Amino acid sequence: MNFKKINKFILLAASVVCISNTTFSQEKKDKGMEEMWGETKVSVDALKSGKAKFFDESNFGMFIHWGLFSNLGGVWDNKTYYGIGEWIMNPRMAGIPVKDYKQIANDFNPTGFDAKKIAQLAKDAGMKYIVITSKHHEGFAMFDSKVSDFNIVDATPFGRDPMHELADACHELGLGFGFYYSHNQDWTAPGGTRGPKTDEDGNEATFKDYFYNKCKPQVKEICTNYGDIDFVWFDTPGDMEEKYVVELAAMVRELQPKAMMCSRVGYGLGDYASVGDMEVPTKRIEGLWETCDTNNDSWSYAWYDNNFKSPKVILGRLVETVARGGSYLFNVGPNELGIVPEIGAEFLRETGTWLKRYPQVVYAAGASPWDYKLPWGDVTTKGNTMYLAVSEWPTDGKLYLPGLKTKIKSAKILNPEAKDQKIEFNQGKDNWVTFNVPFKAPDHLISIIEVETNIINGDEIIAEDTALGIYPNTETELITEFGTVSNATQENKRWMEKFGEWKHANQVGNWEENGQITWTIDVKEAGYYYLDLAYKGTNRLVWKTTTGEGIMVQNQQAATEKYVFYNMGILEFKTPGKHTLTTTLVEGDRDTASLKSIALRPIND
Repeated sequence: MNFKKINKFILLAASVVCISNTTFSQEKKDKGMEEMWGETKVSVDALKSGKAKFFDESNFGMFIHWGLFSNLGGVWDNKTYYGIGEWIMNPRMAGIPVKDYKQIANDFNPTGFDAKKIAQLAKDAGMKYIVITSKHHEGFAMFDSKVSDFNIVDATPFGRDPMHELADACHELGLGFGFYYSHNQDWTAPGGTRGPKTDEDGNEATFKDYFYNKCKPQVKEICTNYGDIDFVWFDTPGDMEEKYVVELAAMVRELQPKAMMCSRVGYGLGDYASVGDMEVPTKRIEGLWETCDTNNDSWSYAWYDNNFKSPKVILGRLVETVARGGSYLFNVGPNELGIVPEIGAEFLRETGTWLKRYPQVVYAAGASPWDYKLPWGDVTTKGNTMYLAVSEWPTDGKLYLPGLKTKIKSAKILNPEAKDQKIEFNQGKDNWVTFNVPFKAPDHLISIIEVETNIINGDEIIAEDTALGIYPNTETELITEFGTVSNATQENKRWMEKFGEWKHANQVGNWEENGQITWTIDVKEAGYYYLDLAYKGTNRLVWKTTTGEGIMVQNQQAATEKYVFYNMGILEFKTPGKHTLTTTLVEGDRDTASLKSIALRPIND
């Protein structure tokens, strides 16, 4: 992360940074899931202190969702529940009664758990720290708690404290370590949010009872019994009263002064911001922040879920996150035996092999000069150097870089196994750079081009973000986040497909009769381009797209409840350079029509 930019941000932001959207497409009945986020306000004091350095430079950590729910693997009463497995107890899924859920502990015996093996997997994957669920919303403690006997040592035949073993393994390997703790929701503790309203004797239980009888004492345990820890990762503060959050955060700071807390502690008391689950932001965010993502569709183990992200996808999302200025917390879900599924583990090890070849691209790297991902990949920076991480290698021998104002000194393809290959480039007066590259990608995952610029230490590499590049050899997608909207509503929406599997889209909806969105673009080469629109809605919709040169495409296509690309026709740009592109809804249901992006594909033959 670029600390010059951070310091500038501190001056502008005073004491807080607010980065999170709060628009949800789910109805109020989904409020329990919506509490994953909320208004995210984060103190920037951590930016000024030494404890942020490790988080800021690591950029890649392992998240582990493991608990009593892992023993079910997504199945209850011989029925599979599709969705995030750690919520299987919730009424939105199996609705397991508290008494029945507690009985699951009698058979939970993860004899395959090997803390050293999991810590080594994280290290082999190139991760710098581990954060693991010490207690999720269902209230089961995965550590030796003296506060509640509903824990893995006292309630299961396993009888060991795996958190102690993992903390020791991380310390031994030089990895950072931290705990996730659900401080507001507890579905089995009397008084916990969405938990029993009475205690075992039938007496009314309040949140205050839960907080002082279980939550605060257990947080004290995880902050006291496991040596120095680097993170305490609270979750879903919801409507938890501020006084309890203040008291909890103060205790953490007293007991573990070097530990970082994410924004989900609530009330602006975190040290860094946590954006939405499974969300890699599409626009650069200033300050300290992270996104948490998972290796398949569920966070905890589910027997059917083998939709693991490939090494190329993991690396792509990691680099995109760093390029937008953040850190990437990537989750694995050990099974009922405590073993990380081998497919996911294998893909992580391959990810780590790539990171050993190109560590400078991720660790202590700064954000891209561009606010957005480029069509062929992304960019990270370090000093006067840019690292072009090319995931979609051009087949015509030309790699284009738009709007770069800083002058380039040299460029080379990094090849740790052989000699680095210098490449020729042309930096034209139009601020486009054309690199002459081999026809075959140097790396089967993501290839790296190291670009050295002429900036003096302390200056920044400058790219023109006022215009979006339109490439002559690859498709360019223009997302609505970078357009200017009038007489319509631009907002970020989140929705679930399977339960808890969040999707995200910045989109434009609520179209008035003269509503429109306009992008400013920079066309490298004049010519013909196919125009596609990604939208959803009902029935058929008619869209019109017009260039600043007066070229217009209007067409009717179907609409469905999902975002789908539809071909609209061919646009011509008569000249290269700066243009505007305006899209408007001409006919159709204006209440349901939602435009996500448009795409331009060059027609070369």
